Order: sequence, then structure tokens, then C-alpha cells
Amino acid sequence: MIEELMKQLGSEKVSMNETELTRHSQDESCHPGVEPAVICFPESRSDIEIILQIAQEQHVPVTAYGAGTGLEGGSIPVHGGIILNTERMKRIIDFSPEDFTVTVEPGVTRKELNESINKHGLMFPNDPGADASIGGMVSTNASGTTAVRYGSMREQILDLEVVLADGRVIHTGSRAKKSSSGYNLSGLIAGSEGTLGIVSSITLKLHGIPEHTIAARCTFPTAKACAEAARLVLLHDIPVMRLELVDAVSVGEVNRFGGYQFPEKHSLFFEFAGSKKTVEDEAGLVEELMRDAQCEDWEVAADSLERARIWKARHELSYAYRHTSGKEVLGGDVCVPVSRLPELVDYSRELAEDAHMKAGVFGHVGDGNFHTLIVYDPKKPEEQKKAEQILERLAIKAIDSGGTCTGEHGVGIGKKKFQKREHGEALEIMKEIKQLFDPDGILNPGKIFE
Repeated sequence: MIEELMKQLGSEKVSMNETELTRHSQDESCHPGVEPAVICFPESRSDIEIILQIAQEQHVPVTAYGAGTGLEGGSIPVHGGIILNTERMKRIIDFSPEDFTVTVEPGVTRKELNESINKHGLMFPNDPGADASIGGMVSTNASGTTAVRYGSMREQILDLEVVLADGRVIHTGSRAKKSSSGYNLSGLIAGSEGTLGIVSSITLKLHGIPEHTIAARCTFPTAKACAEAARLVLLHDIPVMRLELVDAVSVGEVNRFGGYQFPEKHSLFFEFAGSKKTVEDEAGLVEELMRDAQCEDWEVAADSLERARIWKARHELSYAYRHTSGKEVLGGDVCVPVSRLPELVDYSRELAEDAHMKAGVFGHVGDGNFHTLIVYDPKKPEEQKKAEQILERLAIKAIDSGGTCTGEHGVGIGKKKFQKREHGEALEIMKEIKQLFDPDGILNPGKIFE
């Protein structure tokens, strides 16, 4: 198999280097790594077709790999085989500022994309924190801090070019902003984690860069109070750009990690964007709402450097926990209806405190999505077990509250066990779809389904 890959792709696109095998054995999740047999670095759609043809003929698993920033083990090659790394596929195929669209290869990262288009007054809004690849963001239906305003990746996709397991190449949409024609295959592929096909190009909607931006933050005595205050903002239909909750423990962690001096209290972080007058009015209205809700420490940052500092700190939260010396971190995300958010945030904190575990709760409360990170000592198996039990109980509570076990990280390895509870009989339909797209089961096996 490896000889055939080298023959048809060229040896420069195929690697069995031990360092590369180790790098591609894991992502940023806590799940155990598995080394692939070989890594392929396609540089075009035709290269992807060759890889899948050889894999199909020899019944070898293929796992797509982007920037490796996944948090649920979605790109870990649990059955070995071929890693298909798209990092060399970085072309911007078509940029049409007049249509507010761009077509890119999957290896382009979100920061690289914005560097190319920002000078034209346009932006790609989705911001999961990490500089993830666009292909990877499609794979997990990523969203991030701006989802409260712009939605997830599914809302940004106009068309996907996908290489199927049998070698066929399909397009799932068009460059039109909407369509009532046929099934929504773009929505099906987005979030499928490379189990239905390999995405070779993505056509995205773009958005204008707002004229003016203001950031603000305030604190509350409890995390639950933060969640209740966030719901007030949504109730008044204020189109915030970002609306984030960070609990007191997490504020303390990021202060120590990055040298910040934020009040170590349960906090809400806001961003408002639009015309200067509109933004100032929105920020003023939110301040009134927050003060009525008994907030403390209200502070506005209109200066671009201060705004950048606030969001840099927010994006460093996960890394602050993961770089605790001698400790490991287990984490998960859930998403619930916003009316249940205060209850679930409170429940998350209670679980950690009852188990006497250090934990942080933070997330995109504007759309009901939050994260829980639990710190444990890897030398004490009982601590890891307690952390796993906390996240399992939280996922079940989220599902039973009308929500989902994952809002943006994907299913991967870690959330497979919750799929039947969440989807019921619909899970069997998903398995039938998988069988239709990939009858030999070579595409990212061992993911999503038990």
C-alpha cells in the first residue's frame, strides 16, 4: 500500500517519519493517541482521489487531519491506516468580493483567510479560538465566540466539493446565498467529521467588517447569575457580537497564565459591533440591564488594544488550564436551550464542588453553549474517574434538558456513548447514511458511532 502511494503520489507527499507519525497520532484532546501506518500530504483534489482509490482497493482506513486542534479525538486514527493531512492545500481558489463569497482549499486556516480578505473590508466571522483549518471547522461544524450573531459553520457554507469513498466527486450547493433545490447535503457533510467524504474545497459566505467595535465586561456573585443576565440581553434582542461567560476560577487561571489583572469573579464579556452610534447605544442599554441585574465592575473598552487584550485572554482560557504543571485536564462542551442555561451552569459547578475537583466553567452563553474543564492528577486514577463521571452526568443532563452533548467540539471518540440517548431512532438513519456513503467503512472508522 505504501509503495503504491509513493508511486502514484510521489515520495515527497508520503511520510513514515517517526516524528510525523507521533504528531499525527493525536489532537489536543485527552484521548490516547494511535499512530497511523503512513501520512499523506495531498496538494490537490486529484491527490485525494488517488489516496482514496488505493485505500478502497486495499481496504485501508483513511482519517483526515487538519490543524490538529480538535478536542474530542476526531482526527485520531484509531484503526491506524492512512492519515490524509490537508495542510498543503492552502489555495484561495476564488475570491468574489462583489458577491461576498470565497472558495478555499481545506488547509487554509481561519486567520490566513482573514489576512487575505480583511483588506477588502470583508471578514470570515467564525472564531473557535484556535487557528483551526477551514476543513477542520467544516468537519466538526465549529462555531466559537461569534456564533451568537453569525451562527455555526453550517450557516457560512454555500458549497462543498467532496471526494467520496468510491472516488466520485460531488458538489453540495452553489454560490447562491440560498436554495430550495434538493436535499441539504452541505448541512449533512458539515459536522460529519470526515466519515462521509473528504472535503476538497469550501465556498463560504463573507461578511462586512463592522465600522465600530466596543468590548465590555462585568461581574456577578455567581455563575448562575451571569447566565441569567446573559438571557436578559437576548430577551431584549440586542445583537451582540460576542457574549461570553467566564467563572471566577477560570478568571484566576487566565490571570496567572497571561499576567492579566481581571477581577477574579464570575464574569460576562461582551462585544458590540456596527455603526458607532448604534454600538454606543447598545452598550449603554446592556449596561443598564446589567446594573438592574446587580452586576459589579462594569468596564468598557473602546480602545482596539484593550479589546484585543480581553479576547486574547478569553481564547487563552483552555490553554491556561492545560498548562498546569503536573496536572491533566478533561473537558467537554454541551449546549442547551437558553432558558435552561442558568440551571445547567449551576449544575456543572455543583458537580465539581461536590467531587472536590478544581474545574472551570466558561463559554458562549449567548447561544446556550458552555464548556467545563476539570483538572486532575494523572497519578491518581480515582481523580480521572471522578472527572469523567462529572462530564458524563453533565452531558446526560444537557440531553435530558432538550439540548445536546456537544455544541461545537464534535462527537469524535468522547461523545459516542451519548448518541443513542440524544438521537434515538434517528441514529439508525445516520448509520444507514454512513453505509450509503462509505459501504466499506474506510472513512474515519471508530468515530461518532459505537
